[in-house]
Amino acid sequence: MVDIYQKINELYDRRLEIELGGGDEKIEKQHQKGKLTARERIDLLLDEGTFVELNPFIEHRCTDFGLQQKKGPGDGVVTGYGKVDGRPVYLFSQDFTVFGGALGEMHAKKISNVMDMAARNGAPIIGLNDSGGARIQEGVLSLDGYGHIFYRNAIYSGVIPQISVIMGPCAGGAVYSPAITDFVFMVEKTSQMFITGPKVIETVTGEKISSEDLGGAKVHNTISGNAHFSGKSEEEVLAEVRRLISYLPQSYQEKPPLLEPSSNEDEYRPNLTDIVPFDSTRPYDIRKVIEEVVDRDSFMEIQKDFAKNIVIGLARMKGEVIGLVCNQPKWMAGGLDIDSSDKASRFIRFCDSFNIPLITFEDVTGFFPGIKQEHGGIIRHGAKILYSYSEATVPKITVILRKAYGGAYVALNSKSIGADLVFAWPNAEIAVMGPLGAANIIFTKEINESDDPERVRQEKIEEYREKFANPFIAAKQGMVDDVIDPRETRMKLIQALEMLRNKEETRPKKKHGNIPL
Repeated sequence: MVDIYQKINELYDRRLEIELGGGDEKIEKQHQKGKLTARERIDLLLDEGTFVELNPFIEHRCTDFGLQQKKGPGDGVVTGYGKVDGRPVYLFSQDFTVFGGALGEMHAKKISNVMDMAARNGAPIIGLNDSGGARIQEGVLSLDGYGHIFYRNAIYSGVIPQISVIMGPCAGGAVYSPAITDFVFMVEKTSQMFITGPKVIETVTGEKISSEDLGGAKVHNTISGNAHFSGKSEEEVLAEVRRLISYLPQSYQEKPPLLEPSSNEDEYRPNLTDIVPFDSTRPYDIRKVIEEVVDRDSFMEIQKDFAKNIVIGLARMKGEVIGLVCNQPKWMAGGLDIDSSDKASRFIRFCDSFNIPLITFEDVTGFFPGIKQEHGGIIRHGAKILYSYSEATVPKITVILRKAYGGAYVALNSKSIGADLVFAWPNAEIAVMGPLGAANIIFTKEINESDDPERVRQEKIEEYREKFANPFIAAKQGMVDDVIDPRETRMKLIQALEMLRNKEETRPKKKHGNIPL
């Protein structure tokens, strides 16, 4: 007679078999590649002892191409929920030791189920991707499975934070799920993303390239902009995922977690006057300004190696989470181009989706000129910044540090497109264009007809600067709310954030806008 304890033992035997995935030999191969297993990754990501697995006993039901004779524990993916710093998250972790992590019908069903649970319960979803792509033996069912995942990525966008971690191959249609999510992490040397692999490219175009050079972490973090973070090891990357989550709310219905300030430090920052040169043509590193203004060691830069002429990231001020969009005068004089426009716009929309106030540090010469930029669609891409700031209803504050010229001044959260507060430093130049260019256009005749053209040019440059390129003209017209002492920047921003904490603003009722993509 079978008793309950025998059934319980049978349960644990089944669970043990599932937890072994593809077995000891395949686990060893995974380790030899410098990769962790699906479950080891979960253990690193979540608080100890908090993981609860969902649907562990699901198996494929394919009977074609000999697959009916092959077992696939968990169908190649581990799903469930747990906690990060005591806050709930949902996740899936693809198991490369089972069918190479390839996605089939039931594999996709598990992922779809856990995504639905995350959305229903208002918590972030994290995907640990390590897959050879679609399970070819299951044919169109695999493609249908991807569609169910992509659909959820899209409809849950802006509802809950979605994070993708690429920890191995992610090829073909599989790449579109990470592309829709809010943030993509990659591991150097062991993770790749591409639509078509090196062999297909060589067959079709004759070009030879390695997997790493085609779609490795360096490529996507520096050239394509498809990834936001990279790390030297899986452990490093998963630690950064935990750090990112600490800045994010659980869903669009909440605000980010507010931390108690670590100390009652002096908010007066005298170093700011030394960091930013008075001469508007001299470069400096905007990160030094950020570090002076935000809470110590709180700045988490996003896409730091892509479109370096703009710096974006999350930080805290007096414990409150903020999003930063900052021109970087060290690169292209801080001018805006196609890539920086895309980078800034998507981040602005993310912050607005999840109730994160936006602070803009502005020092911009304009939109970057050139045939390549114009033919590449700088008009369309630059319009994304205008659209994103205008659409956003979170608190929006701008600090003009030095230059604010032309359409770029308007685009970067000016009063005319909805900024709540605009501050300017006393040396700020706010104008249609720089004094040199303006003087050469307005006073061409006087300069050319003068006995000393260079002397007259300099006089006219100073005349234009005095008349237009200073913050007090804009302040007179209400386009700048206050001209502030640079050393009081942190203090003024903290006061502004406190004042705007309960801001409510609506937009005209509509289905959705049509951003120029």
